[in-house]
Amino acid sequence: MHIRSILCAFALLVGGVLSAQPAPKALTPDQLTQAQIGEIDSAETLLRLAATYKETPDYRRMSWALEQLLRLRPNAGEMRLALATSYAMMGEKTKTYDTLLKLQQAGYGFDLANNPNFTKVADTKVWEYIVEQLAINLRPFGEGKVMFELPGGDHLFDSIAYDPKRQQFLVGSVRDGSILRLSRDGRPAAFIQPDASNGLWSIYAMAVDAADDALYVASTSSVYFKGFKQEDYGKAGVFKFSLADGKLLDKYVLTPDGAPQTLSSIAVGARGEVFAADGLRNIIYRVDGGRLKPLLANPRLTSLRGLAASGNGRFLYFADYTMGVFGIDLAAGRAFDVRYDPAKLALGGIDGVSWYDNHLIVIQNGMTPHRVMRLALSRDGRTVIGATPLDAGHPQLTLPTYGTVTGDFLYYIANSQKNQYDDFGVPRDLAKIKPVAIFRTDLRFGWDASKHESLSQAATEISKSMPGSGRFSNVEGGSTSVTGN
Repeated sequence: MHIRSILCAFALLVGGVLSAQPAPKALTPDQLTQAQIGEIDSAETLLRLAATYKETPDYRRMSWALEQLLRLRPNAGEMRLALATSYAMMGEKTKTYDTLLKLQQAGYGFDLANNPNFTKVADTKVWEYIVEQLAINLRPFGEGKVMFELPGGDHLFDSIAYDPKRQQFLVGSVRDGSILRLSRDGRPAAFIQPDASNGLWSIYAMAVDAADDALYVASTSSVYFKGFKQEDYGKAGVFKFSLADGKLLDKYVLTPDGAPQTLSSIAVGARGEVFAADGLRNIIYRVDGGRLKPLLANPRLTSLRGLAASGNGRFLYFADYTMGVFGIDLAAGRAFDVRYDPAKLALGGIDGVSWYDNHLIVIQNGMTPHRVMRLALSRDGRTVIGATPLDAGHPQLTLPTYGTVTGDFLYYIANSQKNQYDDFGVPRDLAKIKPVAIFRTDLRFGWDASKHESLSQAATEISKSMPGSGRFSNVEGGSTSVTGN
């Protein structure tokens, strides 16, 4: 019996009808077999099933649901911890240890010393070793430090860029739509304010085109914007300003269709191309012919985040918060999996992505501990051949999000305050909103040029264990899944 028919019988319980055809025989969650659960290709359904089995409790079926979920979402570290917990509750030591060791080797850290869920497996030397190693991964690492703080208050500064000509930083506010200039030591000065002439809304991302002396801004009419108007609901666009005087030079607004659009990331290519991503609809656009044209979309994407263009102008890299890192061959107009070894590297939970000297710099706030990683790429730009942590576990990194590369340094937001706002954009408690700290980290920390050269020879070996070998295609050519299925 196909699982899509089986699930119809309890669609209200696990969320959504998967087939219009009624099930020939109604089955409840506690009757599903491992094989039947293994047929489910909806992450949302598997999550709800796992939650149902946890409440029952039915740890055997919970483990089946989580195993299948991790086949679909290999970068979901918290789900892998939940899987280890389900094994532990059943007293399955080998599976518990193996799962936790894989998490530790991929860089995750957890404090499990007194966790009662692991009592049945906590009576061996192996367990003591695993607990110790996971705790080590939680220790602060790296030489990054706070360089300056942004003005405090209800601003929600969550984007940063750098003007190399004037040697000044630019920060954008989600709440009031303003853009400030900051000297290298963080002294602020007003630069651009939203008004009727420019039409700015919330500032979600910024990118500088130094050759054109221009600033590109991804702006969205969101409920977080203090000047939000109902008639602007669902509007978003890319705005081009002069870096010299803040004058609006051009803007490219998406056509509203009654549903929300959110341009939440932006990048400028080596030849001045401008790309922006809608993190809600999971579409990447390119400014072309005076408007935003879709470049890529894929139904398996979950939440598009950072964009970064390669230095040679060939590729655009992007992060999906759940699925990991991918690239687009701009000449071919097709996207590809960035290959890597998932046993040694976790690439989930990425917000910010930057390019630096044939490396990707990624900011991960969706894993424990929060960290900044430098990923060395193969000569063809399609394989991660080395990974180096730059900052991890610092107490100040409560919610690192986006950054900007300046010379050999990354300046990035260390403690975004967006969690201090509810889903309607209202501050939960103004007294708890802290000034945003800007961290600086040395991008050449632990740099070994000879090691990177030798690693490039091992690219094919590392790629053998990559999670998936599928390809994306642009929206004009249709879409394929990230796993190639």
